[in-house]
Amino acid sequence: MSLTGTYTALITPFKQNLDVDYDALKKIIEFQVDAGVEGLVPCGTTGESPTLNHEEHRKVIAKTIEWAKAKNSNIKIIAGTGSNSTREAIALTKAAKEDGADYALQVNPYYNKPTQLGLVTHFRNIAEAGDLPIILYNIPGRTSVSLNIESIVELAGHKNIIGIKEATGDIGFMTQVIHNTPKDFVLLSGDDNLLLPILSIGGQGVISVIANLFPRETGDITRKFLAGNTDYAREKFFNMANLCSAMFLETNPIPVKFAANYLGLCENELRLPMTKLSQRFEEKLETIIDIFKDNK
Repeated sequence: MSLTGTYTALITPFKQNLDVDYDALKKIIEFQVDAGVEGLVPCGTTGESPTLNHEEHRKVIAKTIEWAKAKNSNIKIIAGTGSNSTREAIALTKAAKEDGADYALQVNPYYNKPTQLGLVTHFRNIAEAGDLPIILYNIPGRTSVSLNIESIVELAGHKNIIGIKEATGDIGFMTQVIHNTPKDFVLLSGDDNLLLPILSIGGQGVISVIANLFPRETGDITRKFLAGNTDYAREKFFNMANLCSAMFLETNPIPVKFAANYLGLCENELRLPMTKLSQRFEEKLETIIDIFKDNK
């Protein structure tokens, strides 16, 4: 089972009263599918999943599946069902399976800081009980723990663990992951800024924040690179570089929510403890977006 291409880490739009805005979500999903992305990732970090209750979490995933597959039955849905409680992660994964998800994205357990044995056991139990193919999500900057090479290699031997979203920022580490895992074990970039370098070492695509805004252009980079047109992919990647960096003017998804509102996709509303983009960055981000639109 292989995953190749661009998978958009969907924002979760909120109304001004901070209820989930399902009308805006449907519009965003249809925009994504029409732009040709290979898949969607609801309820990840970019989707503000820590602020969603269990009912909202399940409904956002279920509606993403329903609306996306109504337009393109082949699009893949990678449901964000991770937790720092193994039982909760299993329950969320089972619910996503029932609702028709294709894969589950499982983040390192955060805050409780398990050992490598705890991490391996956590992911293995979800893979065995959740009944969905699992993509590991290694992001120590948010979780305070990182899977080491030995743990990833061990987990890659499990039939239901098929890949990893890598967000360590360490290309050398990612090279070791690709070198030491089976050929069909997929490494996806978890950082738009590193998409081209990761493709160059054998990565197969990206779980992308910037694709919320420009899905066709982001997807084109991966598709052209993997088709052998590396010069074109490099040019387009560099055209997008400033915009990718701007998504980290403040903590994700603060900038992408502001940008999505600027492009008319949804309201610029976030649930606490996330707050709106600082005013000092607003004009800068608008200018970067406008320059990219003029040159894309």
